[in-house]
Amino acid sequence: MTVESKPTPPKPEDAFERAVARLDQAANHVELHTEVIERLKFAKSILTVSVPVRMDDGSLRMFEGHRVRHNDLRGPGKGGLRYHPEVTLDEVKTLAFWMTCKCAVMDLPFGGAKGGVAVDPKSLSTRELERLSREFVARIADFIGPETDIPAPDVYTNARIMGWMMDEYSTVVRRRTPGVITGKPLSLGGSRGRDTATGFGGYICLKEWEQAEGWTPQDTTVAVQGFGNAGQAIARLLHDDGYRVIAVSDSKGGIHQPEGFDVDSLIRTKNETRELKAVYCQGSLCEAVDADTLDNEEILKLDVDILVPAALSNVISEANATDIKAGVILELANGPIDDGADAILAKKGIPVIPDILANAGGVTVSYFEWVQNRSGDYWSEDEVTKRLEKRMRTQFQAVRDLAAEHEVPLRTAAYILALKRIGDAVEAMGTSRYFNSGT
Repeated sequence: MTVESKPTPPKPEDAFERAVARLDQAANHVELHTEVIERLKFAKSILTVSVPVRMDDGSLRMFEGHRVRHNDLRGPGKGGLRYHPEVTLDEVKTLAFWMTCKCAVMDLPFGGAKGGVAVDPKSLSTRELERLSREFVARIADFIGPETDIPAPDVYTNARIMGWMMDEYSTVVRRRTPGVITGKPLSLGGSRGRDTATGFGGYICLKEWEQAEGWTPQDTTVAVQGFGNAGQAIARLLHDDGYRVIAVSDSKGGIHQPEGFDVDSLIRTKNETRELKAVYCQGSLCEAVDADTLDNEEILKLDVDILVPAALSNVISEANATDIKAGVILELANGPIDDGADAILAKKGIPVIPDILANAGGVTVSYFEWVQNRSGDYWSEDEVTKRLEKRMRTQFQAVRDLAAEHEVPLRTAAYILALKRIGDAVEAMGTSRYFNSGT
């Protein structure tokens, strides 16, 4: 399962409203009917369910789960399912909104959706986890479907859990339906390249930035906060290119080595022992190397060229933004920078490659998986990688061009691009401009 760093305490209850408010700056730069923003202010549909689970000791526990479909004008809802004790409806609505924008930025034929269950999955046995996953899908089966709403893995969910969910949905509808869920095991209709897609997409964004800025990888330092699938993938790719990954962290804390780590050794030890250790491995032998320990707050404040928050939301806030020293921030997590921190970072001249672009590799390969499931034609990993790289480079350049044209940050430019594409869909359905024209 993906390991994520603990976030700072969330702000009170209006995360969805704050997220939608970020559209206001973008809306000033694009000719847009007022109905576009009005539609995006509301989720299309919301489902909250109770999920009863018979525990191994015979007791019954009830869990609360949510699925939100924010907008489906451009296609079926698309978005992950997360297991986390702090899952709330407000959080899920916010994440679904971001998925709407993310799919539009990547020009995917999807709208935005998200879901989750308020549970600590680490406290469950494997059998309890399967019961929870199957029961949750049974409860939302009428709400999802390959033409309606397509879930995927997210925080503390993985390919096996997606396989259980796909199987349970297929049982409910009485037909094998691999296209209802993405992020599945390969043997159950998953796509090659899905596990590393989020990290690879972020890596491509940085390679585009490298080309524009003229970086020399060997002279460029990187800190990665959050060492789950996405954090590991981007750390490995950057290390293989010669970048110096000098700090990484997981939920328990981090390690720092100014000369840089052998990332393959860190990943191997982390995945074998579930502990993040400063090591260097040769063959089957690993030995400790000198490194400083630091917490997840300290890793954010390191003087590095690239900072990659790859954990949970709101890790960079008004409280610590003034201490950020990175040259550029790549948001591999969803919403790792809050509104107040965004403004502070802009004043400090620290560019941010926003989440709705930087971490869109995952949903893009989920789209590829959905296409493969529906066609029955499965692609090689090389084909998936080439398609993902082409789409990431194209959309990164589109966002960067808009940022230059309008002289706005990349985040605002990404929302401009999303609004243009969503706006076209709204106009195609007809707005007051059409209905009052007398046509």
